[in-house]
Amino acid sequence: MFPKIFISACLLGRPVRYDGKGKRLDHPAIARWQAEGRLVGFCPEQAGGMPTPRPSAEIENGLAGADVIAGRARVIEITGGDVTSQFLEGGRKAIEFARAQGCAYALLIDGSPSCGSGFIYDGSFAGRRHVGNGVTAALMREAGIAVYSDREIEALAACVDMHTAT
Repeated sequence: MFPKIFISACLLGRPVRYDGKGKRLDHPAIARWQAEGRLVGFCPEQAGGMPTPRPSAEIENGLAGADVIAGRARVIEITGGDVTSQFLEGGRKAIEFARAQGCAYALLIDGSPSCGSGFIYDGSFAGRRHVGNGVTAALMREAGIAVYSDREIEALAACVDMHTAT
């Protein structure tokens, strides 16, 4: 049986992002995994009860997803609304869904306060980013799911291919 791959729904082109758009990731591996039935699309922010479109959100004070999980930081909308509980709920639902689907890997959109796994924005809404994980990415790593950003698809493909060959 092939390992399943949890993927941010926006990377499949689904219009679930804060701005109501998708951000399709066109790559031969994506096409192959779709044809093989390996990809499982999910949007943690929608699962947490957030509407689409919605105000952009960032983790406050240059902190990261682990800080949100530990209660040391909040996820704040550009309008000032606190959406921490929705991000935590969406992350928990993402883990439940990934486990139920048998996902060994996750391919997540970078920059998101939910799915960012290489970088996220610093909470100033000024476009400044820093190294860090979003809430869902941090929860997935805690759960033992191998997390890759959309910029690391080649590394994920190599890992999946090696796992499939064994």
